[in-house]
Order: sequence, then C-alpha cells, then structure tokens
Amino acid sequence: MSTTLSASTLLAVPLAPLIGAVLVGIFGTRLGGNWFGRRLCHTIAILGVLVSFILSVAVLLDVIDGARFNDSIYEWMVIGGLTMEIGFMVDGLTAMMMAVVTFVSLMVHIYTIGYMEEDEGYNRFFCYISLFTFSMLMLVMSNNLLQLFFAWEAVGLVSYLLIGFWYKRPTAIFANMKAFLVNRVGDFGFLLGIALIAAYTGSLNYSEIFAKLPELATVEFPWYILGQEALLVTVIAICLFIGAMGKSAQFPLHVWLPDSMEGPTPISALIHAATMVTAGIFMVARMSPVFELSDAALNFILIIGAITALFMGLLGMVQNDIKRVVAYSTLSQLGYMTVALGASAYSVALFHLMTHAFFKALLFLAAGSVIMGLHHNQDMRWMGGLRKYMPITWITALLGTLALVGMPLFSGYYSKEAIKLSADFSGLPAATFAYYALLAGVFVTSFYSFRLYFMVFHGPERYHLNPDAHHDDHGHHGHDEKPHESPWVVTVPLLLLAVPSVVIGYLTIGPMLFGDFLADAVHVNHVLHPAMTELAALYHGPLAFALKAFSSIGLYLAIAGALLAWYLYLHNPKLAPVIAHKLRPLVVLLENKYYLDWFNEKVIARATMALGSGLWKGGDRGLIEAGVVNMSWKLVGRIAAVVRQAQTGYLYHYAFVMIVGVLALMTYFVWR
Repeated sequence: MSTTLSASTLLAVPLAPLIGAVLVGIFGTRLGGNWFGRRLCHTIAILGVLVSFILSVAVLLDVIDGARFNDSIYEWMVIGGLTMEIGFMVDGLTAMMMAVVTFVSLMVHIYTIGYMEEDEGYNRFFCYISLFTFSMLMLVMSNNLLQLFFAWEAVGLVSYLLIGFWYKRPTAIFANMKAFLVNRVGDFGFLLGIALIAAYTGSLNYSEIFAKLPELATVEFPWYILGQEALLVTVIAICLFIGAMGKSAQFPLHVWLPDSMEGPTPISALIHAATMVTAGIFMVARMSPVFELSDAALNFILIIGAITALFMGLLGMVQNDIKRVVAYSTLSQLGYMTVALGASAYSVALFHLMTHAFFKALLFLAAGSVIMGLHHNQDMRWMGGLRKYMPITWITALLGTLALVGMPLFSGYYSKEAIKLSADFSGLPAATFAYYALLAGVFVTSFYSFRLYFMVFHGPERYHLNPDAHHDDHGHHGHDEKPHESPWVVTVPLLLLAVPSVVIGYLTIGPMLFGDFLADAVHVNHVLHPAMTELAALYHGPLAFALKAFSSIGLYLAIAGALLAWYLYLHNPKLAPVIAHKLRPLVVLLENKYYLDWFNEKVIARATMALGSGLWKGGDRGLIEAGVVNMSWKLVGRIAAVVRQAQTGYLYHYAFVMIVGVLALMTYFVWR
C-alpha cells in the first residue's frame, strides 16, 4: 500500500498545462512571431493536459490506496510569524478535483479543434484554456490560503480573457467586464475572511488554522452586527462564503454567469462544469471545520443556495438561446450544491460537483455541436427535428438531460437525491425552506431541460425558416442545406463524457458519501448536524438507493415537468404562446431576470458613480487639493510675503532690530 506521494509528480500536474500555455502563447501568436502553426499548437496544449490527466489519475489511485501529501514546495517569504509559501495538500478531495478538472479540460481541448477550426484566435484560445487548467489545479492542490487566493484570482483573470475572447464584439466586452466587477465584490469579502484568519491564528496554512479553531470558536467579534455581538468564526465564515457567492454565482452575485455565454462554447463548458464556478464550492468544503462552528453561517448558506436553485431555474424556462438555458441550469445546480454545504453534507455537495461536471460539460458541448450543425444559430425557435441529422449529438444530449433531471440510475439522480434528503434531515431552521425549494426546483429543471430537448431534436424542422441566423465571430462552417453531424473531434468527447454522466454516480456514491474517501478532507459535527448520519442509515447500496426513487415525490415531479414540456412544445405547441400571453407579467419579470441587471446598472452603478464623483470633487479636489495641498503652499507664500518685508538690505535697519532685541532681553531679565 502506498503511503506517500512524490512532490515532483504533484508539481508536474499543474506545470504540464502551464508549459503548454506558455509555449503556445509565445510561439503560436504574434508575440513570438507565429512560429508554431495550428496543428503544433493544439498538439502541445493537448499533450500538456493529457500528461496532467494521466498523472492526476495516478495520484487518485494512490490516494485510494491511502497515500496523502501535505507539505511546502517553496517558501516565498516570512513576515513576522506569518509564512507565505507554495505547498500542496493532496487527499481524497484534492485527488477527485484533479481528476475531474483534467478530464473535462482534456475533452474540451479536443473538442476545441473542431469548434474553433476557422477562428483567427485559434492558438490564443488554446493558450487561454491551458492556462485556465493550470490555475484551477493550483487552486485545488493548495495547502494554504495565500496560494488559494492567488489561484482564485488567476482563474478569474483567465475567465475574463475567455469570456471576452471575441473582443471586437461589444457584448463580449461588456460580459467579461461584468464578470470581473461582480467577482471583485465577492473577492472583497473573501479577502476579509482570509485577513481575519491570518490576524487571529497567525497562519495561512490549512492544518495550522484548523488546529487553532477550538481557541477561535469562543472569540467574539468586536463589532456589533444587527445589534448583536457575533462570534468571530461566524464573521469569518460569512466573509469566506461571500467569496464563494461571487465565484460560484450565487444570488445576488450570479448575474455575471449567464452573460459568460458570450465566450466560445468550449470555454462555457469549462467554466460551468469543472473550473471557475466549482471553485467556491470546493473552498467551502475545504474550510468545513470553520463553517461547522457557526450555525448562523450555515443557515445563511442554506437560504442563499435555495433561492439560487429555484429562482435561477425559473429563468431557464423562458430562455430561447440554447446556451443560456444550459447556463441557468448551471446556476440552479450550483444552488443545489450550496444547499448541501449549508446542511453540513459537504461530501454530498462534492459528489454533485463531480457528477454535474460530467453531464454539464456534455450538455454544453452537445449544444455547441448543435450550433455548429446549424451554422452557428443559437435560437431554439429555429431548430427542431435534428435527431435524424445529428444522431450522436442527439443521443448524448438525451443522456445528459436524463442525468440533469435526476432520472434513477443516472449520475445526477444519486447526487441530487442525496442533496434533497440532506436538506430534509438537517435540523437547521432554514433547512425546511431549502427542502421545498429544491423539490420545486426538480419540476422546474425537468421542464426547461426537456423543453430544450424537444425544441431542438424533435418536432417540425424550423431551421430553414430562420431569416437571420446568429453567427459567431470566428467564421462560418459552410451553409449546407441540411444540418450535419459534427466531426469526430467533437463527437468523441461527447461520447466519452456520456459514459460517466450515466454510470459515475452508481459507481462512486458509496465510497464518496459513506466510505473513507473524503473522511479526512471534510469535517462534520454529527451531533449538531445529523444529515449525513441519517442519510447513511438510509443507504443500502446504489441499486436500492435508485429503487427508492419510486417512493419519492421527486421522481414524479421530474416526470411531470417532462410531460408538461412534451405537451406544450410537441403535442400542442399552440398552447404555449397562449399561456405566455395570459401570464405576461410573470413572463416579463422572468425575461428581465427579476430586473436585477437593471437594478445593478441603474441604482448600484449610478450610486457608486455618484459616490465616487462626490469623493473626487468634495474629497480629493475640495478637501485634499484645495484645502490641504493648495492651502499649505498659499499659507507659506503669505507668511513668506510678510517675513520678506523685514529683509530690506539696509544696514541701519538691521542695527535697529539688534538694539531693539537687546533692549527686550534686558527688560525681560530685569523684570524677572
């Protein structure tokens, strides 16, 4: 049995895609003279991620055998007693994330060859996605908060570059700036949480922080919050979770994620499935010892997750852009993961993170395949009947849809059912609201998922009726009369992702939720938070867990959502517009995304600009510039003008001043 992991092997995992990104970014672009052609660039990038994936699988197998690693690789600096270093902590959580990130990234890299074939920025795109993979690997492998934060920001930076990849499109530039700014709000809270931890524990290392938590648990925060003095761990936990709200797109910091669809489809799959949005879920799970000390923080997490799961799913019901439907699905599923975190079912949240990564990447890449087959049309209203033209895309999209809605035996069923049960078993006050929100979300998810499926792959063929198909800025793939199946570099990743989308839940639910795989990675107070204990008592194997679906209301809600979508969009499509007209106020509310974008732009942005303008004009120009800077030199000038009058240059004036001075001194001493 292996007991140790090689530091050099672990270092090679993130460095392999980094080397690929550097080589492609320098020698495959104008920066280095375009020395490398397209074939060489994508070969280098894919080879780097392939090496990383193989090493990650090897590490995962060693971890399953009991191997662990927690050590410093490089010490950057020491300030007082605070050590800043690069280090790795590899346990079950890290090994699982490494394997998922590298596998999905490898599939996206291969898929990109076909999807970005005619794009001018082909080499630049491969550089970015390899750099994205490196950043995420450094994040999940870190053993300290400093490295986590730098990788956290690196992921955000690369996502900014990728969302705005087609930088000549104003909508893309607006979307990447929106993502950047919204994430800065979350990162501000995250940074405050890290600063509080460093100030009160004197360390940034996970193990050292966790060792000092018993002392920290009784410390009261010196400020009053809502009229009450909170515990320090509550403030720290909420600050850390605010960071997760931004990165993992939780309400109300979710507004950047749907607009990230302005980037190419491959990066939509990478952001939504395995990298950026999962970083917040990973961070909360990694810091589970901190969150377990605060029921207030856990209730807050439950409420935010439940709102996101239900209300973001409702937005998917009115979307017509195929990628945006899948994007709102991601928002909703991230809400499910967050609810699991709030119920102290951290392993369940991570389990759903893993299963979701596979079927969501599959759905995004299938959507991209449809877009390619329809010459980059993304509007579902001009699709239909594609099943016979794109059989591989059709069957893989169907498998991904069944996994997403949680049909028994599919991977999504196991993780979503475990989340619902965890919320039901949680004893926290907010858990009841979360449970019923998730139940409603099952129906909503099924409805919009099958709405997409039926509108795209079944029903009458409408693609030839579209007078103005949407085109991406990276060229066109020809204009055949009929839709066509995508090339093998697109369909092979679809098939490879379809396999875990179906079976990974069945194969891994036991060891991940009830075995030792994550036992030393997440920490739960089972006395105060009994969800996992009760869930374990209910579990009698993956098959029995699947059969339990037939006695659960969730399955029938999912079937009801699918039947309603079939009736409205296949059997009686004329009824859908009638219902939409009857419910016009609600539809308008959903189409305007609850007016949150309007509120952010018209209220928050304008208030921020007004505050900035006031501070600039009143503070900077009025107080500092006019009152301090200009007033100081004017005062010096006036004093100098008065003093200058005494400097006449006449000798008798100076003699007179000396005599007056001597008389004054004599008078003073005589008087004393």
